[in-house]
Amino acid sequence: MLRVAALLLAFAASARADDEAFRPPAVPLVVQDPYVSCWSFSDRLTDDWPRHWTGKVQALCGMARIDGRAYRWCGPQPAGVPEVPAMEQTSLRVGALSTEYRFEAGGIELQVSFVSPALPWDLDEIASPLTYVTCMVRDIDGGAHQVALYLDISGEWVVNTPDQEVTWGRVRLDVVQALRIGSADQRVLRRSGDDVRLDWGQLYLAMQDSSGAEDVPAPGHSAWEPRAFFSVGADTEVRSEFIRTGQATGRDDLRQPRAAGQDWPVIAVSTPPFSVNAAHVGERAAFAGQILIACDEVRNVQLMEQPLRPLWTRRFGDIGGVIESGSGQAWSRQLASIAFERDLHADLVAVGGEHYAQVCELAFRQALGACGLSIDGRGRPAYFPKECFSNGCISTVDVIYPAAPFFLVFNPGLLEAQLRPVLDYAASGRWPHPFAPHDLGTYPLANGQAYGGGERTVEDQMPVEECGNMLLLVGALQHICGRDALAREYAPQLDGWADYLVQRGFDPENQLCTDDFAGHLAHNANLSLKATLALGAWGQACAALGRSDEAARWSGAARDFAAKWQAAAGPAPTPLAFDQPGTWSQKYNLVWDDLLDLHLFPPELAAGELAHYHAQSGPFGPPLDSRRGYTKLDWSAWTAAFAKDRPGFELAFEPLWRFATTTPQRVPLTDWYETADAKKVGFQARSVVGGLFLRLLQDRERAAAWRARAR
Repeated sequence: MLRVAALLLAFAASARADDEAFRPPAVPLVVQDPYVSCWSFSDRLTDDWPRHWTGKVQALCGMARIDGRAYRWCGPQPAGVPEVPAMEQTSLRVGALSTEYRFEAGGIELQVSFVSPALPWDLDEIASPLTYVTCMVRDIDGGAHQVALYLDISGEWVVNTPDQEVTWGRVRLDVVQALRIGSADQRVLRRSGDDVRLDWGQLYLAMQDSSGAEDVPAPGHSAWEPRAFFSVGADTEVRSEFIRTGQATGRDDLRQPRAAGQDWPVIAVSTPPFSVNAAHVGERAAFAGQILIACDEVRNVQLMEQPLRPLWTRRFGDIGGVIESGSGQAWSRQLASIAFERDLHADLVAVGGEHYAQVCELAFRQALGACGLSIDGRGRPAYFPKECFSNGCISTVDVIYPAAPFFLVFNPGLLEAQLRPVLDYAASGRWPHPFAPHDLGTYPLANGQAYGGGERTVEDQMPVEECGNMLLLVGALQHICGRDALAREYAPQLDGWADYLVQRGFDPENQLCTDDFAGHLAHNANLSLKATLALGAWGQACAALGRSDEAARWSGAARDFAAKWQAAAGPAPTPLAFDQPGTWSQKYNLVWDDLLDLHLFPPELAAGELAHYHAQSGPFGPPLDSRRGYTKLDWSAWTAAFAKDRPGFELAFEPLWRFATTTPQRVPLTDWYETADAKKVGFQARSVVGGLFLRLLQDRERAAAWRARAR
């Protein structure tokens, strides 16, 4: 009971009135990886069905039966059932690891929290395929009420399209009951692409059936009484039964396999009815239950033709162990998540202000949830970002690069786990080019570069871009985090890329950079800046490794490049390309000069650039460059960090917050939008939003304290 009280107090303390002023474009509900990624695209959870990050419906139907009348708290009015009025949504709070809604109807308040306890310093927690749905009920009218709660999940969660068939069944564990549902045709790692969803593995809906070590009985019930009722069947039948009787039927539909869209099979759980009265007010809420949603993907990535297991399997033999452990540790994990959110919020406000904190908290689960975490063939963690609604590539280097601040703050080992597969591929005999690869394939198949000319030709590659990115990130791991394993192991490969930059990096030929949507560009000044800083970063890393000759060569080249760059570019605002006077572009790569203590450029350069961006800013931030009015959220956050103090940063970041709370496209955060009207141009749900944490990375003491927790 003490743990329940602690959780109630923690949930109450976590509410922040200022969140009401922030309207997320989409709200994370169950976000674990690119396949298990369910969001609300609406202001109210009852306005529409929740959706996969791609926009396809992944229905969750939540209801509460109060004194014999049913109300909705999740999902719109279901078809084919009696009318179910929506509860009034009174608040929404989006934290780094949890989303909390509050609803009112029939004299009670219902608090529903979706919690993904992905504590970033603990790989087992990040890898966990569990999300908790925790429900608390309070009396608000002084009366006595009978309440039962219900949640169902549709077969849409386990198929790419609803015409695919699904099967289902029951699972009985020690103190946990569960239902499972999965595709009938288990196409494990047989589908790749961008706008695709999981059609293999099994999804589980679970709830404790009797008291566990950290559990308490449902209000008004003894420990031996049923804690939950489960049912599988057509959505209209299962939902109608709860509306009529207040519980899931306990019967199972036997018509399987059948298409997910044929009579829409759902797996459902409901609580027994329990009493709520005047004693259940404020922190003394009635605890209604914790529902667990878990997914067993069996194999989640293929690396060079080898299927990889999800990382959680190194600790648990099967998903049953995950569910049992997750149920037994539910309270402690959620309390740890709330404590983490409290500490993180305080640090984000301290370095960037309340609006900065709000956007970062929204971005947190997106940064993790756009990646799949596996065990490689040597038993090491391997982390694979997906290039969501861009081209579906896996392990894109210029996606890892902008996301890197998140991992440099919270868990550098996860950055190493992203870079190592790329370095292994480049060092293999398969990669034929003298520059770094762009990607490893198309998610989830990391079997060789898919972008541009791939392994075949040099056409439409990003040679300077990716060489610079790899050198900067390996250098950052060494200088900021003291982690030199990659620098030591892959020194010959990294030397080769540094040599490529010496030969071709200062005045880049006509080629693509990470902002490839803008097209090819010769003499790209920002790309040249990246090459310069990358050489400096690698030279510094070589010095730390005792490779004095190499350090002198690369650092000397960086100093030479920096002097030539300033002569060619002139004072701020510096041009888009060396041969295009009168133009300008955001020089976001410049952030590494200060972060890595390279000091290749005078501080006046960043100050002058930032002043120009302010002058050119639209209502929702400065354009990426002088060619078009669109911008990139990650890069604009980096250049906002040119500000030397918090007021200056808040001034530069405010248009980005305004974009996030105003954009008309209701999707997980896009990083490419128009600065005039906040409309999305492309991309969504990408891990690049990890770049928003660069301001926190700049605070060396706070960032070091977060890294110290990693294990």
